[in-house]
Amino acid sequence: MTTTTLPKAHSSIVEATELPRIIKVGDNLYATAFSLMKLLPARYIIDRAEAAGVLTPGTPVIETSSGTFALGLAMVCGLRGYPLTIVGDSAIDQELRTRLEMLGTTVEIVEHTGQPGGIQGARLARVAELCRQRPDAFVPGQYDNPDNPGAYGIVADLIDGTVGAVDCLVGPVGSGGSTGGLAGALRPRNPQLHLVGVDTHGSIIFGTPDAPRTLRGLGSSIHPGNVRHSAYDEAHWVTAAEAFHATHELYRSHGLFMGPTSGASFQVASWWAAQNPGSTVVMVLPDEGYRYQSTVYNDAWLREQGITPAPAPGGGPVTVEHPLDAPPVWSRLMWARRGFDDVMMPEMTS
Repeated sequence: MTTTTLPKAHSSIVEATELPRIIKVGDNLYATAFSLMKLLPARYIIDRAEAAGVLTPGTPVIETSSGTFALGLAMVCGLRGYPLTIVGDSAIDQELRTRLEMLGTTVEIVEHTGQPGGIQGARLARVAELCRQRPDAFVPGQYDNPDNPGAYGIVADLIDGTVGAVDCLVGPVGSGGSTGGLAGALRPRNPQLHLVGVDTHGSIIFGTPDAPRTLRGLGSSIHPGNVRHSAYDEAHWVTAAEAFHATHELYRSHGLFMGPTSGASFQVASWWAAQNPGSTVVMVLPDEGYRYQSTVYNDAWLREQGITPAPAPGGGPVTVEHPLDAPPVWSRLMWARRGFDDVMMPEMTS
C-alpha cells in the first residue's frame, strides 16, 4: 500500500501566495513569476518590526506607495490588525483603491506641486507630516529599509534549488529591493552573476532626466537607498510602447498573464538570453496582469494614451556610453558595477 503525504494547509493567503513560481520559458530562460511580489517584503518587514518590538498591537502603519507594495501591506496589516494609511498618487486607480479600502486601509492621494523629488517627493513629504501627527506610527520605508532586499533570500534559495547556477539575473528596478536582494543572496554562490536592471526613460535611478512616465511600477523620481548602483552590470531603459508589446507577447507566447513591469523584464531578458545562448538567465516578473485589464490590455485605453504597442526598432537596444545619451527607444548602458557618480561624472571620479 502506497502512503501519500498530503500538503499542509497554509496559515494565511500571505503564506500561500508570497513566493513565485519558477517556469522555464526558453532553452536558457527562466521566469520567476510572482502573483504579487511586494507581498513578500511587506510581510518580512512587518515580521522584523514585530520581532524588534517596534510594532505592537494597535500601532498605526504609514507608508507611501501607489502600487503593489500598498496592496501587500494592506493584506498583511489587515490580517494582523494594524491600522494602515497609504499615501499615493493618481497611479492608484479606482480598482486598486477599492481593494485597499476593503482591507481597512486609509488612502490619501497627493499631487505634485513642485516639491523636490517629483510626485514621490510629495508623497514622502506627506508621510513625514502624518508621522509628526502620529509619532507612535511605524513607517516600513520600502525605499531605504534594508529588510526590503533582505526579504528575497528565500527566493534566492528557491531559484538555486530549482534552476541551479544562474549566470544572469534580469529585473525591473524601482525601490531596488528585488534585484538588489536577489543578487546579494545569489552572488556568494556565483560572484560572476551578471545583474541587469530594467528602468524607463524619465526615471532618475540610472541617470536619465526626471520626466512624467507612462510605464509605472519601475523607475523613480528619487534615489532609493536600496538601489546599490555598484551591484549592476547593465542598465536598460525601455519605453511604454515596447514594454506593453512585450507584456502582450509574454501572454501570447507563454500564457503568462502579467503586468507591464514583467513585460519590460521579459523584453530585456529574452534578448539577453538570445545573445548569450550558453548562459542560464532568470528574469523577475513582479505581478499578474489582472490590475491592468482596463489599461495595458485594453485597446481603447491604449488609443486614448496615444500608445501603439510595438517592439523596439531593430529588435534590440541602442548601446550608449552615458545615461544622458539614451535616445527615446530601448537603450542599454554597460554600467559595469560602478557607483552612480562614477557613471554620471567619470571625469570627477577618475
